[in-house]
Amino acid sequence: MANEKNSTASPSQAGMLAIVAPLAAWLVPGLGHVIQRRFIRGGLIFASIAILFFCGIAMQGRVYGFNLGDLLQMLGFVGDSGNGLLYFLARALDWGAEPVFRATSDYGTKYVVCSGLLNVVAAVDAHHIAIGKKS
Repeated sequence: MANEKNSTASPSQAGMLAIVAPLAAWLVPGLGHVIQRRFIRGGLIFASIAILFFCGIAMQGRVYGFNLGDLLQMLGFVGDSGNGLLYFLARALDWGAEPVFRATSDYGTKYVVCSGLLNVVAAVDAHHIAIGKKS
C-alpha cells in the first residue's frame, strides 16, 4: 500500500519528499514519518528518542559542543547533534554543561549520544520510505 501512495505522487513531489522527510526527521524526531502518514511509527520514534534524551539529561549527562581539540568530544558532538532541535534546546538552556562527576552522569551522556544516533537512523529510514526502497 505504501508503494501505491508513492507511485501516485508526481515525480517532483516524490523527489521533494525524499529531501524534506529526512531533514524534518532530523529536526524533530519522527516528523519525517508523520509527514508520510506513518503516524504510529513517527509517534513511537518521537517517544523513544525524547525519553532517551530526557532521561540522559535527568541523569546529568553531558551535551557536547563543537570542539576540534579532542577526538572523543568531536564524536560526542556528532552523536549529540543528531538530536536536531532537542540538541539546540539543550545547548540554549545550558543543559548538560557541567562536567561529569558521577557514574550516572556518564551513563546519561551515553543516553544523549545514543538518542542522537537513533534519530539519524530514523531519518535515514524516513528517506528510504520516501524514495520507495522501504514500505
